[in-house]
Amino acid sequence: MPEESIVTDEFVRQLINVGEVDLLVALPTHNNAKTVGKVVQSIQAGLLKCFPRERAVILNADGGSRDGTPEVITAASISDERRVYNGFALRTLPSISTKYASSPSSETALHSILSAAELLRARACAVISPESETIEPEWVANLLRPVYHDNFDFVAPVYRRHKFEGILVSNVVYPMMRALYGQRIREPYASEFGFSGRFGAQFLTQHAWQHEAGQFGTELQMILSAVTGGQRVSQAFLGTKTRSEHTAETLVGAMRQTAGVMFTSLEPNFAMWSTSNGSKTVTTIGPDHDVTLDPIRVNRKRLLQMFSAGVAELEPVLQTILSPGTVESLQQIAKLDEDDFRYPAELWAKTVYEFAASHHKSVISRDHIIQALVPLYRGRMFTFLVENRTASSEEIENSVEDLCNEFERLKPYLLEAWNGRK
Repeated sequence: MPEESIVTDEFVRQLINVGEVDLLVALPTHNNAKTVGKVVQSIQAGLLKCFPRERAVILNADGGSRDGTPEVITAASISDERRVYNGFALRTLPSISTKYASSPSSETALHSILSAAELLRARACAVISPESETIEPEWVANLLRPVYHDNFDFVAPVYRRHKFEGILVSNVVYPMMRALYGQRIREPYASEFGFSGRFGAQFLTQHAWQHEAGQFGTELQMILSAVTGGQRVSQAFLGTKTRSEHTAETLVGAMRQTAGVMFTSLEPNFAMWSTSNGSKTVTTIGPDHDVTLDPIRVNRKRLLQMFSAGVAELEPVLQTILSPGTVESLQQIAKLDEDDFRYPAELWAKTVYEFAASHHKSVISRDHIIQALVPLYRGRMFTFLVENRTASSEEIENSVEDLCNEFERLKPYLLEAWNGRK
């Protein structure tokens, strides 16, 4: 059952007033009043257009907003959407809100959402980012239909991205997911996803809800739980994803919530990933990738400087984490100028795998291991940007595919590092 601190008496009263539902769409928020109104309108339109007969609720889990975000959501009226879509919903569409804490935490927000979904006995649920200004009504249908109509347990998104967006996913998370767990899920680290009430209740009881706020990428843990637990997983194309930028500070956090979560998943699932080979596609609604080629400015020179400085400054740390051969290779490429620099796919895959093995052995603080990967990732990012500077959509896809194949090919290298002393 949900913890008392998560589901307050006031929230329980709101849930009782709603009653049991078929569908739940959740918005985890924190000071999103400027964007959340349009998002709510699109959610309402999607539910009205595609699920007019189902019992549905929009749920806001708020992390202490001070700009009136919850009020924007709860005050949203569906009347205008009815007129636009000439729809006649047979049921009302309530919007309710709960404040789960005075500061934001994606983990606690998801905990609140799962707890409410269990109490409402929702069959299909979707989580939508309040910052998704490019959202269309079809997003709601694409996330809910595979669960509600086709009995899938988890629906990951596929976005239309600029070719230089999502490099952390395409160069770390996606290749590892494919190589380790055999599932070709393009966006396992995403702010939008769908899931069944059945699987949500299972994850609610199995997950340890005691992590430090913002450190542990609970959304990625949820899809890993679905994959390793044998749940039915699919993915659905949504459309253009709002562009976001990683600062130095947020990149460390993003690395914790991606590579850190992937590394941590290896120990409890060793029997599964150590004996599997290859990868397979998952059921997908729409294209499984989409890339735009619009011009975008990236400071490549700064990336290379930060990589070279990191290799030099972190030499004692890297010698603890990596094999002597890998450290030597990194030191050699760190001396190259911008025109000659290249961090090849094979060396990158070996680097990530050696980091994973050292994380398992806790050769130093695990968080320090994750932080040490950040400057090396910048070197790989530089190479990806340069190699694909003039690439077409097809060439970008081939580049990602080649990297994934290297991760799959070198999986025995991870096992060797995992079982060996270094």
